[in-house]
Amino acid sequence: MTTTYQTQIEDTTYNGWTNYETWNVALWIGNDEGLYHMAREYRHYGYERFADMMMELAEDNATLDGVKWNDPNLNYVELDEMMEEL
Repeated sequence: MTTTYQTQIEDTTYNGWTNYETWNVALWIGNDEGLYHMAREYRHYGYERFADMMMELAEDNATLDGVKWNDPNLNYVELDEMMEEL
């Protein structure tokens, strides 16, 4: 019996999310009570409207880790799905 191993596996996700930016935004929404409740109110409108609201409210328009709420790298489909589950 011959055993083979895949040595060229490249995980292109970040903790199961598309990228760091999407993971970071989802992390903040899921772990900050105030953001969580605001996101629940916007869950039927989608992440884009939530991000627009956050861009108006947030002092520096970003999470405390520096990721902009409307960062072009964000995966809005994943964030919409996450918000629907809140």
